[in-house]
Amino acid sequence: MKPSPTPCCGSGWRCANQGHAAFGSVTLIEGANNDGVLRRILVDTAHVGRRLMIVDALAERDLTPLDIDYVLGTHAHWDHIQNVDLFTNATLLLHRDERFYAHQPRVDDWATPSWTGFIIEQLTIEEVGEGHVVIPGVTIMEMTGHSIGSIGALVDTDDGRVAVTSDALHFAWVAQAGENPLVFWDEAKAAQTVARVMDAADLVYPGHDMPFRMTKSGEIEYLARLKISISGIEPELTPLDKSLTMMPGRKTVCDCDTGTIRCADHKRIHEVIKRRYEAGETPLPSRDWEKIG
Repeated sequence: MKPSPTPCCGSGWRCANQGHAAFGSVTLIEGANNDGVLRRILVDTAHVGRRLMIVDALAERDLTPLDIDYVLGTHAHWDHIQNVDLFTNATLLLHRDERFYAHQPRVDDWATPSWTGFIIEQLTIEEVGEGHVVIPGVTIMEMTGHSIGSIGALVDTDDGRVAVTSDALHFAWVAQAGENPLVFWDEAKAAQTVARVMDAADLVYPGHDMPFRMTKSGEIEYLARLKISISGIEPELTPLDKSLTMMPGRKTVCDCDTGTIRCADHKRIHEVIKRRYEAGETPLPSRDWEKIG
């Protein structure tokens, strides 16, 4: 009998409805420490499918992953922790229980692969819990339930107290419902966390939704409107000569007049980013791929 290959999960854009996109929030917090020195905290690092997005977003602020002082790991699920290795200068803030669990997750926990423990140990880890002050105005809040050691941040801002919750409160409607359906550890504790967050916060930055506040009448008020682009069911494929310009290893010059995808702008490459890239210390943002070579 000859071997017989059978597609198991499909591949490519024709099977784009398979799996989880998991567009989790990544939040940058900036503030001064007790000595008045600016410190940068990144809450979660998303998954590798969003790796370039993070590099690009930091580059828009003339920053690289090396400029981050702390990574606040809200929990060790794949869609929130995979890019932690980018931030080699940062200290990873993680709950002790979450760190321990990441090394021996339950066999049926599909959000915490067995290699998670290896990923997190690449950084210096500081175990933190309830009430830990990262910098003045940024305090750790334990948000147990979604995972065994979920944590978030309470940030005192000019607009009130912001709770950065990740998946402890992943969508705004969870605040209205009072319970979290996305539970990997303890359903009752997850519901208690939702109540605690809403009691403590004026604004919420959830794990998979837009920042919002609850009105006095219990309605959701988003801080910004959601903008999203969806391609067609049968999208036109990008020609090979154009798609190759999207890769960082290509040295071709982008043709801006023809609308080539990933057309580099004409801004000068930030010299610090360029030096760090050439030294092999940090990735190059996509806007500058065609400018090196």
